[in-house]
Amino acid sequence: MEYATIEAFRSDPEKVWRFYGPRISMLTDAEPNAAHHALAELEELGLVDAVVTQNIDLLHARAGSREVLEVHGSIRTCTCPHCGASHSLERVLAMLAGRPDQAPRCASCAAVLKPDVVFFGELLPEREIDRANQLARSAGLLLVVGSSLEVYPVAGLPHETLAGGGAVAIVNLGPTPFDGRAAVRIEAGAAQVLPEVLRVVSQ
Repeated sequence: MEYATIEAFRSDPEKVWRFYGPRISMLTDAEPNAAHHALAELEELGLVDAVVTQNIDLLHARAGSREVLEVHGSIRTCTCPHCGASHSLERVLAMLAGRPDQAPRCASCAAVLKPDVVFFGELLPEREIDRANQLARSAGLLLVVGSSLEVYPVAGLPHETLAGGGAVAIVNLGPTPFDGRAAVRIEAGAAQVLPEVLRVVSQ
């Protein structure tokens, strides 16, 4: 609540950046894993229509997935809350270089930039949520990967799929509220399961 709410950002953006700055640098150094790559290849085979992610790290896009709905935003850009100017990740990283605990400021008006991620207390991006619901309703199979299905509205997507006549498969370490209604439930990590799924469907 000290760092991840829109109220915290508005009241003390420098404090939020002291927490967020080092983490954004770490996220840019992360690499897609075997699960990210498998999803991209399944999309290439025509077996995955889109990836709906709550992650902000850009790893799905970097792995090659083409339709990625980032329902909690991403680190791709930061926006100035004062003048609305958009700043790329590369530009923000340059501002943070050597001083990741200092808040990056707008090149136009010097206001502290806001990361284009969804803080608690903010609305999710309407276009992405509408598209995610549309995809879920039309899906023959909704694959839930690495989610406890606790955070709404994304946690409601399996209900949309079932209502549309589709099925739900869950790959997750730990239980979810939807386990009893899933056609398939695998208790394992995504990086273990998804490459194997790709191998089987590619035969």
